[in-house]
Amino acid sequence: MNDTYTLEGKVKARAEREPAEVHLPATRWAIIDSTLREGEQFARSNFSFGDKMEIAKALDAFGVEFLELTTPMASPQSQTDAKAIVGAGLKAKIITHVRCAMEDARRAIDTGVHGLDLLFGTSSYLREFSHGKSIDQIIDQAREVIAFVKSQGVMVRFSAEDTFRSSEDDLLRVYKAVDEIGVDRVGLADTVGVATPRQVYALVREVRRAVSCDIEFHGHNDTGCAVANAFEAVEAGATHIDTSILGIGERNGITPLGGFLARMWTLDPEGLMLKYNLEMLPELDAMIARMVGLPIPWNNYLTGEFAYNHKAGMHLKALYLNPGTYEAIPPEVFGVGRRIQAGSKITGKHAIMYKARELGLHFGEDALRSVTDHIKALADSGDLDDAHLERVLKEWVTA
Repeated sequence: MNDTYTLEGKVKARAEREPAEVHLPATRWAIIDSTLREGEQFARSNFSFGDKMEIAKALDAFGVEFLELTTPMASPQSQTDAKAIVGAGLKAKIITHVRCAMEDARRAIDTGVHGLDLLFGTSSYLREFSHGKSIDQIIDQAREVIAFVKSQGVMVRFSAEDTFRSSEDDLLRVYKAVDEIGVDRVGLADTVGVATPRQVYALVREVRRAVSCDIEFHGHNDTGCAVANAFEAVEAGATHIDTSILGIGERNGITPLGGFLARMWTLDPEGLMLKYNLEMLPELDAMIARMVGLPIPWNNYLTGEFAYNHKAGMHLKALYLNPGTYEAIPPEVFGVGRRIQAGSKITGKHAIMYKARELGLHFGEDALRSVTDHIKALADSGDLDDAHLERVLKEWVTA
């Protein structure tokens, strides 16, 4: 087989074309899961303390590197919850998302978190209609707060809120200034989900050239680009990606954990399997669906009810011979199974043959064609479930 058609061949070919721009291995990026921060902004979220501890422990067992919590400024309970999660002995680093203000920083540090995610709106929209500060004032305030946070021995990230509707010149001024102070990361936030993958790649590349610190990407899904944008951010040099379970968050949410992992698995499957307990994903998705009182979407990445449902006749034949023919990701890696829907009007004789063999039944070529035609005719009135299909096949043998 031509090497360019294999995964290794594709990665090798790309590396030869763009050796400085390949940032795909899983060792080069980390997940900051924001289910306990961005996820609390989802319309149907109202997590109890018990819920929060369950989420934190599950994500920790899954292996995410960072857990981002709601700012302790939100409510007294948020502050209490943050202290409890910090004290739970988890392996993941606990960080919280706060305004770039001294009062917020002091309150957050008092909870004992490992890091602060500072944010400041840099777009003209937010500068005019939110905080009213100029770029120079933003830089001055950021320097003061970052210096204080660093003096307390706490990790610090500075994020330009509404990054992709901000002036690039303004952004680079701010990012260079905070990088010189010594932030651990700068954050690029597609706050309203307006960015395209090409824009994300281009801007992350520019920021990568301008700063020496790590780069975080936070992408909303208003235009359906969150997963693609997160991928392009990593390709361009981002080191941290924000996710949430099922993508829950403000409005249409952010990059979903499962969707991001599905995208990245196709590029470095071994790396992902070493880093994360991937088979736990169905458990995580089901947990959040239960807590917010909504079903897992039927077409959800990897764990949706029909994510691995196969029905077309030509597909079924190939799947029996080699599942990889129509599955980019083996379902068992993520703890799910496939469903072969053989009892439909678009089924084929090979699917019926394999189904019959599973039941210990054998048909000659003529009989196989006849029973397949019979099943297709029955299915014109509606697909046959497995029990009905089994009954038809057994009756055909004895007829």
